Amino acid sequence: MRLDKYICESTSHSRVSAKKALHRGDVTCNGEVVKNSGFKVSDNDEICLEGERLTIIGPRFIMLNKPVDTICSTIDEQYPSVIGLLDVIRPEDLHIAGRLDADTTGLVLITTDGTWSHKITSPKKECAKRYLLETADPMSAELVEQFALGLQLNNEDGLTKPAKLELLGTHQARLTITEGKYHQVKRMLGAVGNKVTRLHRERVGDIELDASLALGEWRFLTDAEIKSIK
Repeated sequence: MRLDKYICESTSHSRVSAKKALHRGDVTCNGEVVKNSGFKVSDNDEICLEGERLTIIGPRFIMLNKPVDTICSTIDEQYPSVIGLLDVIRPEDLHIAGRLDADTTGLVLITTDGTWSHKITSPKKECAKRYLLETADPMSAELVEQFALGLQLNNEDGLTKPAKLELLGTHQARLTITEGKYHQVKRMLGAVGNKVTRLHRERVGDIELDASLALGEWRFLTDAEIKSIK
């Protein structure tokens, strides 16, 4: 790998600022100052910038407990982006694997690995997402079968895929879906004449929101969690 690229892959430096650091003599390879941006380095070389050893950042996988009034976008719009809650190097490399509405809380997965996130978001993969929801009106036991059979949503061809509705009370339930249609959970409740008043995502695939994370807090995924997305 070129030395200037190694610096960019290890820090928040752009290619231009990396070259400037090299020209200033701020970079060493195995203890020797190197100013040539095209100098080839390997994984076994010790690269230091201003005396601090650099390590390639590599792919990143993050879980965040999303608070309300934030959006799953890479830039601030009407509300601030959830990316702004992360204290990481080069946040511009991150993207969000499946979105939540501004008023929805819970598990958001964020990564630099496009192939991994595609396994979550692609309809063909049928990656299950589980939500805890509350409704304005009571829910009847008959809804369990209706959701399992599929519902007709406005402006959609065909029924939704079978969904698992677990009633926890008259106004509270867990819902597991394998699709990601626009505002799907809210539209599903709307299709049966009800309204969602609170929505919280608890799980994506086999990845469960860490109970120790308060709203707005995050952590890197474990190797097991990363590998669970197949």
